[in-house]
Amino acid sequence: MTLNLCVAQLNFVVGDMQGNARKIIDAAHAAYQKGVRLLLTPELSICGYAAEDLLLRPAFIDACDDALKTVARETAGLKGMAVVVGHPQGGGMRTKSVAVTRRFNMASVLIDGKTVARYAKQELPNYQVFDERRYFTPGDQACVFEVAGVQVGLLICEDAWFEGPAQKAKAAGAQVLAVLNASPFHAGKGLEREQHMRERVLACGLPLVYAHLVGGQDEVVFEGRSFALDAQGAVQMRSPAFAEHLACVAMTLQDGRVQVQPSSVSPARSDEADLWDALVLGVRDYLGKNGFTKALLGLSGGIDSALVLAIAVDAIGADKVHAVMMPSPYTADISWLDAREMAKRMHVRYDEITIAPLFEGFKQSLALQFEGLAEDTTEENIQARIRGTLLMAMSNKTGAIVLTTGNKSEMATGYCTLYGDMAGGFAVIKDVVKTQVFRLSNWRNHNDPYGTCAQPIPERIITRPPSAELRPDQKDQDSLPAYEVLDAIIARYMENDEGIEALVADGFERADVEKVTRLIKINEYKRRQAPVGIRVTHRSFGKDWRYPMTNKFRA
Repeated sequence: MTLNLCVAQLNFVVGDMQGNARKIIDAAHAAYQKGVRLLLTPELSICGYAAEDLLLRPAFIDACDDALKTVARETAGLKGMAVVVGHPQGGGMRTKSVAVTRRFNMASVLIDGKTVARYAKQELPNYQVFDERRYFTPGDQACVFEVAGVQVGLLICEDAWFEGPAQKAKAAGAQVLAVLNASPFHAGKGLEREQHMRERVLACGLPLVYAHLVGGQDEVVFEGRSFALDAQGAVQMRSPAFAEHLACVAMTLQDGRVQVQPSSVSPARSDEADLWDALVLGVRDYLGKNGFTKALLGLSGGIDSALVLAIAVDAIGADKVHAVMMPSPYTADISWLDAREMAKRMHVRYDEITIAPLFEGFKQSLALQFEGLAEDTTEENIQARIRGTLLMAMSNKTGAIVLTTGNKSEMATGYCTLYGDMAGGFAVIKDVVKTQVFRLSNWRNHNDPYGTCAQPIPERIITRPPSAELRPDQKDQDSLPAYEVLDAIIARYMENDEGIEALVADGFERADVEKVTRLIKINEYKRRQAPVGIRVTHRSFGKDWRYPMTNKFRA
């Protein structure tokens, strides 16, 4: 006996219930024509993930219920096919006198237009970007249903990271585990995820199919990479990363045990390839899902803006990207030359607007107020704010979204200007530290994954010492530790919560550690006002990091 199964690795839009339902319906019909009798969709596929406080609105839950009915009705003709759909359930319904407040992260099994089984997620994550206990009540029951003679046990995402839900499913008769997922990407997460699922398989002795979401949603990206493991933990199917895909896999039932037949296995990828595709997809979906058709950025001749330009072109195409060079009196000639060269290579619209007259105008206007005071970071910030004002004006006039170009090292230390280089709509590399910026730039110059430009970044942009060029002969390392040291401290202190004394004990200079950690603490107010950006580490500044601005703790 053979069960042909399909994982619908699809890119859903939060709140577009009818559009999401149509994707599921179309996938079900396409899979049915290939002989598939079980279609798995990702976690909360009806409403998209994460819907956050939309889940608290009764009208939102009602719209999800209507969309689920649409899927049931329009797949009723697929005789004998089971369609498993993720959706919220409850909390939007009312009796005559009282509201129903229990709400579940649910999966429903639809066969011949009817709901034959339901499963409520049992383990609700409440860490990193997850906040599910705010919205859902945990379930406590197993769900096992039969299709093509095979007993399928349902789990939802976090359930499979714990032993209990899988053992409950096995005790209820499951012969294979089907896991619906919406697990945000961070570097290295794909291998980590497969390893944990392998542990689950070996612990319960059942094969497992992992149906994962793909797409960008605000700060997070889901990379897909759905897979199937046999009962020995070997990968027998793996979908491509960062792309929609219908992955089919056959399972045969022999002597009461399910054997997973080998199918297409996408190869493992480098960290840089994953990171590049995550950034590209994050830009493409943030712009596309929010109705932006064009992007605008300041191109300085430095490596950060060069990297963002390359990402933007790969994401939405050169014809939709506008780069603007805004030289100041401190801009080096090589910055002009390199910016022009990169714009030429990438075939984007490129303009130059000097800010020198505006800068002089600001200084003259403030001359009386600044009389007797030496120039300092105030004048540096004025230059950055002039540039931010110009970019935002062009954004207002043309409808293009401004992509900011600051990296995580700068966001951590406050090496950025409020209402200046922080001004914009989307922060593409805000979770990419400077050392990774260099690695990604080199990787992109040796790889052209989208066929846009074989070597987009001029080599001198990568090799020259980084500088904000806001004062004569300025270099980043004049005021910051070497980036290798800085980024290591950020990773250990900010991402992994290691203390100052532990870092010093491991050989970091106390002066460097105390300087960096102090900068991280005192610049929280800037990060609170920064645009949202793409999360690619296990802890980003944003939903992962919730530190008070008023704070005297110093360890």
